[in-house]
Amino acid sequence: MDALDGRLIRLLAEEPRIGVLECSRRLQVARGTVQARLDRLQTKGVIGGFGPEVDPAALGYPVTAFATLEISQGQGAVVREHLAGVPEVLELHTITGAGDMMVRIVARSNADLQRVIDRVVGFEGIVRSSTAIALENPVPYRILPLVDQAAAE
Repeated sequence: MDALDGRLIRLLAEEPRIGVLECSRRLQVARGTVQARLDRLQTKGVIGGFGPEVDPAALGYPVTAFATLEISQGQGAVVREHLAGVPEVLELHTITGAGDMMVRIVARSNADLQRVIDRVVGFEGIVRSSTAIALENPVPYRILPLVDQAAAE
């Protein structure tokens, strides 16, 4: 990761519909250089995709919550499969600490959140859960400050 990689990633993040040729023009490097860098960044897993950013609230799911789940020993795989089948589960992380997994879930309302939680925890492999509703998101998911830091090192 160098400064050019950082500038390329920032450009793509700011203007995701930009083409390789326009990237090369703006970065003042050859088109082949941009393509080679993109290919390398994708191969290394630095860039995982070029899909649109979708806002759950704009889709009608304005409530975000985080649930910490404790699972039965040896049930990790089946719980993961269960959670992957719940559309309102946006993320799943295995964690250390008081719980075993943390999920980010969305719902249409607080009342709908209860339905989603019931669906999430209504599974034999889940022993206990604790849920916190997010009130606001003052620092939304971001990656560019980290890209800038990595490119400067």
